[in-house]
Amino acid sequence: MKSIKIIALSLLATAFLSSCDKSENKSDAYGNFEAVEITVAAQSQGELELFTLEKGDELAAGQLVGYADTTTLHLSRMELQAQKQAVKTRLGNLNAQIEVQEQQLENLQTTYARIEKLVADKAATQQKLDDIEGKVKLAQKQIEAIRVQKQGVYAELEVLDVKQQQIDDKIGNALIRNPVKGTVINKFAEQGELVVPGKPLYKIARLDDMELKVYVSGAQLPHVKLGQEVEVLIDENRESNRKLKGTVSWIADDAEFTPKVIQTKKERVKLVYAVKVKVPNDGTLKIGMPGEVNFN
Repeated sequence: MKSIKIIALSLLATAFLSSCDKSENKSDAYGNFEAVEITVAAQSQGELELFTLEKGDELAAGQLVGYADTTTLHLSRMELQAQKQAVKTRLGNLNAQIEVQEQQLENLQTTYARIEKLVADKAATQQKLDDIEGKVKLAQKQIEAIRVQKQGVYAELEVLDVKQQQIDDKIGNALIRNPVKGTVINKFAEQGELVVPGKPLYKIARLDDMELKVYVSGAQLPHVKLGQEVEVLIDENRESNRKLKGTVSWIADDAEFTPKVIQTKKERVKLVYAVKVKVPNDGTLKIGMPGEVNFN
């Protein structure tokens, strides 16, 4: 009987010490890993003529990943180019008219100077000089009128240029370029599908660096600083954790109530501060994976 009591006391002591060890080994904060996710949407309307990316693909920033049909846009561009060529032909005709008028004006001005000299020598009448002066002024007005027409043609060309730029912009929008380096984590459209502006095509996230979002109490906050190196723990198996290094990359300015996903109702009503820890990812970290942080 005495031996049974000794064994029972030993078991209780072991359990107590074990519970003490666990409490001492508790991490400072808990949370889940996140990544900045970007949803890439279509910017033009048309059938996806090329779109072959798949979940898990690694994409570079600026990489062309597909394009939508642009046949109608190219036809509109060709029509605009034909209109511009017609306008440029009109512009050439006006320039030729100005050259003719300027040559006539030059001849009239020469005649005016000769008759003016004759009038001074009383070898020609003032009436003849006045007639030539009227023709000179008429030629000048005709040249000015043609130049005004040219300004109108230039304005017309500018309008056509703007329309062509708009079409070129739409053609450019039909090209689907990946905005950031990352990994495709979801795909929402398939090649051959008709898309419209704003329709989501795929979602990409940068997974080479993950962020563990945790919540700390006001008492813990003074011990947390931006750029601080911390210990991050993830589950290696059911019994042990794997240690990683992380850096505090963001600290919330305002307190909030603990999110509902955190532990008990008693814990959830506490005011906490959100903190993000940046952790290099060797491929083992996944979005939503739980993690722990030790700040000291």
